[in-house]
Amino acid sequence: MIPRLDAKLLEQNDAETLRQLREAATEIGFFTIFNTELAPTRMREVLAQYRKFFLLPDAEKAAINMVNTGANRGWGASGSEQVDPEANPDFKQVFDIGFTLSADDPRRDLPVYAPNQWPEFLPGFQQEIEKYFNEARGVAMRLLRGIALSIDAPDDYFDSSFETPMALLRGNFYPARPAWATERDFGTATHTDYGCLTLLATEGGPGLEVRKRGGGWIPVSAPPGEFVINFGEMMEIWTDGLVRATPHRVIGTDNERISIPLFFNPSFETNIAPRGSGQLLQAGEHLSRRFSETYVHLQKQD
Repeated sequence: MIPRLDAKLLEQNDAETLRQLREAATEIGFFTIFNTELAPTRMREVLAQYRKFFLLPDAEKAAINMVNTGANRGWGASGSEQVDPEANPDFKQVFDIGFTLSADDPRRDLPVYAPNQWPEFLPGFQQEIEKYFNEARGVAMRLLRGIALSIDAPDDYFDSSFETPMALLRGNFYPARPAWATERDFGTATHTDYGCLTLLATEGGPGLEVRKRGGGWIPVSAPPGEFVINFGEMMEIWTDGLVRATPHRVIGTDNERISIPLFFNPSFETNIAPRGSGQLLQAGEHLSRRFSETYVHLQKQD
């Protein structure tokens, strides 16, 4: 069973909530959370903005197609991502933005901090999505403080590592599963997330499934105003395997589906090697390698 936690109790360091969070982090790798400052009405507004964008003709969205870049910013058509090399490219559209560095920051040339592309033909979209990006990062940072406490670390353990996060905010649009789809076709094939923590907003419908440790799948969903939280490979490495990155997938259904994951990742130079290991593994190197393995247009550049 995937725990459902109250964000207000977590912020109060409630002992039972921290216990459940530790179980979620170290055994399941997933939980859902409610009672954050992002209310259902706010999330419906954000979801509606993404729906407006994705329902535009592909010819308009092509003006900001990420295949024309050396990074993952802008619109990605169906088949632009392949998270599982044993499956076909994922049957979904995406729209990716990331954290913007100051104009004099030398890391601006790194693909993980690439400039964003915005649909100037959609009034108000950039303002609303940038606002949500800021709000969601605040929620994710507060969750990390609770997670640190739950694994017996200081509550500010992660704070300094997220001053210039390689945070990626994505809109996913999953069309209805086509009749021609095979067992190799998924909305998103089985994978683990690459980074630290994922804050996922959805419209509440089915599709997302989490792999059980002993085999089989658990469906998980959350209505607008609640979030699905899971952990990625960076967090598993960083905590020497204590926190689990759990495989999951999105199965297409007869209905369209929109989801909004915030992939909350630390600053490029953060050492995510286990504490006390004496090793060095830069977060940015890990993330860059995983992106190059996943985005089809970056695979072709290798």
